[in-house]
Amino acid sequence: MITSTSSSQVKHVISLLSKARERKKNKEYVVEGVRMVSEVPADLLVKIYMSERFHSNNPEYVHELVKKQGISSDSIEIVADNVFDRMSQTQTPQGIMAVVRMSDTDLEGILSDKRNPLLLIIENLQDPGNLGTIVRMAEGAGVTGIIMSSNTVDIYNPKTIRSTMGSLYRVPVIYVDDICEAADVCKSKGVTVYAAHLNGTDNYNKKDYTKPTAFMIGNEGNGLTDKLADKADEYVRIPMQGEVESLNAAIACTILTYEAVRQRL
Repeated sequence: MITSTSSSQVKHVISLLSKARERKKNKEYVVEGVRMVSEVPADLLVKIYMSERFHSNNPEYVHELVKKQGISSDSIEIVADNVFDRMSQTQTPQGIMAVVRMSDTDLEGILSDKRNPLLLIIENLQDPGNLGTIVRMAEGAGVTGIIMSSNTVDIYNPKTIRSTMGSLYRVPVIYVDDICEAADVCKSKGVTVYAAHLNGTDNYNKKDYTKPTAFMIGNEGNGLTDKLADKADEYVRIPMQGEVESLNAAIACTILTYEAVRQRL
């Protein structure tokens, strides 16, 4: 049992929770809570940490978790309650967390998906909750991949992870160094790219999204950069009333994506 915050494992977990640089370097991130740990794909699980109290009070859960994940007891580390509280970033820790390996996905892998492509191209989004909501929505809509610019908020940020409610495990996500080049690659593979843009002349529901489709969504305050917007095959707009000029990025993303879902049913 780990009883000290000076443990190298404890320091590793804390660094993964607090530093995007460490997550990127190690290609690992941390999830907290019963649901998030229970849904970790077995092939991506690195280590599970349980507080002493949680382990003692939930023997049946622990047994089922080991059975479901097909892991050995060596993959579970018991941590003194006070140490676990120091490790956790939640106000009321459930007493369980896990270190998870990042999925090894790239643009070629996303575009080779056998399903009819429905992609999101996200540029410079900054709010963790917004991005997490988009990932969760994407799973529900059957999105086949999310492509993000390098300046987009870290999807492995603890707040973003909580917002995904486990969808992060099941939706392919990647960061790219050149988002414009990625848009060009999508187009070269037969994907029609639409930009949600104030200069759009047609309402979003007037287009055909039954074929391979990608929607570009920009920064909360500034929208898409001109450079990326110019890569779109077409601009579309979401009609507004009153004095509202734009919607929350996650809401706009949902409206567009679920129109594609409706057309494909």
